[in-house]
Amino acid sequence: MVMQPTARPDNPRFSSGPCAKPPTFTLESLSDAALGRSHRAAIGKAKLKEAIETTREILGVPAAYRIGIVPASDTGAYEMAMWTMLGARPVEMLAWESFGAGWVTDAVKQLKLDGETRTAEYGEIVDLTAVDWNKDVCFTWNGTTSGVRVPSGDVIPADREGLTLCDATSAAFAQDLPWDKLDVTTFSWQKVMGGEAAHGMLILSPRAVERLESYTPPWPLPKIFRLTKGGKLIEGIFEGATINTPSMLCVEDYLQALGWAKSIGGLPELTARADRNAQAIWEFCDSRDWIANLAADPATRSNTSVCLKFTDPRITDGATFAKAIAKRLEAEGVAYDIGAYRDAPPGLRIWCGATVETADIEALLPWIDWAFETEITAQAQAA
Repeated sequence: MVMQPTARPDNPRFSSGPCAKPPTFTLESLSDAALGRSHRAAIGKAKLKEAIETTREILGVPAAYRIGIVPASDTGAYEMAMWTMLGARPVEMLAWESFGAGWVTDAVKQLKLDGETRTAEYGEIVDLTAVDWNKDVCFTWNGTTSGVRVPSGDVIPADREGLTLCDATSAAFAQDLPWDKLDVTTFSWQKVMGGEAAHGMLILSPRAVERLESYTPPWPLPKIFRLTKGGKLIEGIFEGATINTPSMLCVEDYLQALGWAKSIGGLPELTARADRNAQAIWEFCDSRDWIANLAADPATRSNTSVCLKFTDPRITDGATFAKAIAKRLEAEGVAYDIGAYRDAPPGLRIWCGATVETADIEALLPWIDWAFETEITAQAQAA
């Protein structure tokens, strides 16, 4: 019988979204927020512009790419791109987790596009070498609900004719995104940066802008999706003049997170922190025969949303067992919100993004040992 550990994580928040706040976060750090001021006033515009340009600086987004703050989180940003740009060419939809499957639904059932769908089971990705990149291709870079990621952008040809639309919401700020291979990139503040929800980021390459200015989709576009006027890009959206009213409190929170990121060394250190967190879990799984990474190929393992499965043959009901483990850990105050996503295979999902401290991951792992042995024993006694 494994004894209950004595040490606990200082921060038990391992949710995959909203994610843990940066280690330096305090409510007092938001005291400079432009509350009660118009987002169109000079102070509001300045803060929104700062959020855009600091994002560009940390992520290394090329100067020719537009970055906009848009409503409805990553979902709003990605659907905005789909509804305004798709339909000009045939499309390939790639899905290996629930959010990618949602984009397939939009394309096939709502927009009724001429397209092909390629899917893979949870823990795997599709064969990217088989994709026709002369079509418009929609995909997630990192599967938040499946724990897999695209290993690199090498397979995407530089001379492609189609656009690449990449949902990078749990990859941005923790993985190296090849901007020359991505035409549309979207993410939200509440993932790797630990920001507040409801706001999305839309990054467009010059090729994506060209598509917007040369193509009018055959379906109606609600105001909230419109990125052009009179056949020209609405440049203000990409300079801080948001489509709708943003939360200036959330903007301030994002600015504080970006400031923290710069203070620790920017993208290289953000990525290294996520890598260290994930590596600790991978080594834990490798040394035990009852738990494994859901990602089948080590090359595609996510360093942010690490998804695990229980493999012990004594487990008779995987879903019930995994929920019981998560419940025990939450009851002990050592891990919140680490159950697998509702559409994913039963197991655990531990967020390892940059705002999580490796010491907290290391303190959590013995508790997983304890919870497993305790639940296995309880299951045997109940049989």
